[in-house]
Amino acid sequence: MSFTPYYAVIFTNNRTQEDSGYAEMASRMKELAKQQSGFLGMESVRNEMGITVSYWKDLESIRAWKANAEHQIAQQLGKEKWYAFYRIRICKVEREYSFGTSEED
Repeated sequence: MSFTPYYAVIFTNNRTQEDSGYAEMASRMKELAKQQSGFLGMESVRNEMGITVSYWKDLESIRAWKANAEHQIAQQLGKEKWYAFYRIRICKVEREYSFGTSEED
């Protein structure tokens, strides 16, 4: 991503002990997000806390993703089963720079 500005949605979370269906839903959400208009990319890591950052062209694209019917089901299941805590931050990226190559390049 070298075209600024764009938006980042930062999803931080702590999981519950419940794993049933989580990996399948996470994989589905990743594939579904890639199909959304305005989606630019995603990065994710998990240790004790999980952090997923998705990148979007504009705020309208983020709103459409949040309202996606299948994504809303995943959100509800997350609240009911998979997350003890989560926080979402939406940020405007004004500038970026990097060094070297990443696994995504």
